[in-house]
Amino acid sequence: MIIKMIFVGVLSYLLGAIPTGYILAKKLRGIDIRKYGSGNPGAANVYRIVGKGAGWATFLVDAAKGFAAVALAQHFFPGYHWFAIGCGFIAIFAHMSNILLKFKGGKGVATSAGVFAALLPIPTAIVFTIFIICVAISGHISVGSVIAALAFPFLSFFIGDYPISFKIMGTVISILIVYKHIPNMKRLFKKEELKFEDGSDKDHKRHENK
Repeated sequence: MIIKMIFVGVLSYLLGAIPTGYILAKKLRGIDIRKYGSGNPGAANVYRIVGKGAGWATFLVDAAKGFAAVALAQHFFPGYHWFAIGCGFIAIFAHMSNILLKFKGGKGVATSAGVFAALLPIPTAIVFTIFIICVAISGHISVGSVIAALAFPFLSFFIGDYPISFKIMGTVISILIVYKHIPNMKRLFKKEELKFEDGSDKDHKRHENK
């Protein structure tokens, strides 16, 4: 049993560490996405720099990584809530601090969405709707991400009959996501934050020698 848990835990890490945005940018544009736009290898920056299709593909694959990690844990160890939580956290951590990208990664929004789609499906669906609405109104992915992260703990505690451990996990990850977006909020207040539809032809593009 222990060996199987270790195997699933390692697999969760490997899933989370798949650098989706980096790979797509390299394959489709031949660039290191970390040197363009915001410098983040997540879905939003890929959307702006590489294109809409690549951006949505990055989001979906990153979400699938988190969902798969939890689903595997729940499949092999049903009822072991702590293990499902642990595998979800491992996948998110591997994405945020990616060993394949010198421990730099995305902000974890998409991967977290996948994790909680498996753990807390109804609150996650509502929060995703909130995220889409906020992005549509503000034009900023970061605004949608922060507002969704702030709303998620409240929704998880009041909607649906889920284990308390899942709800605590949701609160912890929400705080982490807000923390990771502090630089974005600072740029937003300075009116320097990139908008969702800003493209790679804008003057925010980073050059390879920077």
